[in-house]
Amino acid sequence: MARYTGPVCRLCRREGMKLFLKGDRCYTGKCAIDRRQYAPGMHGQSRGRKPTEYGIQLREKQKARRIYGVMEGQFHGYFNEATRQKGTTGDNLMQLLERRLDNVIYRLGFAASRAEARQFVRHGHFTVNGKRVNIPSYLVRVDEIVAVKEASKSLPRLKQIIEGLGTHPVPSWLSLDTNALTGTVVNLPSREDIQLPIQDRLIVEKYSR
Repeated sequence: MARYTGPVCRLCRREGMKLFLKGDRCYTGKCAIDRRQYAPGMHGQSRGRKPTEYGIQLREKQKARRIYGVMEGQFHGYFNEATRQKGTTGDNLMQLLERRLDNVIYRLGFAASRAEARQFVRHGHFTVNGKRVNIPSYLVRVDEIVAVKEASKSLPRLKQIIEGLGTHPVPSWLSLDTNALTGTVVNLPSREDIQLPIQDRLIVEKYSR
């Protein structure tokens, strides 16, 4: 399945909530879901059927996929890995998604959205422990240091972001150094650290059918 390249505001409208896929725009009056609070498509305003149990589980899975920008095959792979790990499968799944390099860069404030962070990584603008990593799905580990590549600090977009660095809260499992432009993974994220409107229990139930 190819990555979705259409208007991302349609995804928020389909899920009936803000997924914050367009960065700062989502906090303004230009946000599409604030203007059209119904699903996209010609039948978006006429959907009145009660969703089935499977439908609710599917929507929860789609919501998580869209927030993190993960394709179906990747997401299923994360779920399989989560089932092999010790502990609660839902907690393990959310931790794996949070540990993605593109998400870590977004959480540190080096990008306005996960999509922008993913683009930065693919273009080689960030390093992990001093080595360039251009794989957005790279899973960071404890004590690893994520940094802006020296040659990339002069890029106009990154310079703009750097000027406002530190204005957004950074989760407790990460540590941000605004002077060195680095972020350190202090510990692995717990479920309590991941404040997202995702009911991972429903995702586990869907894949367990």
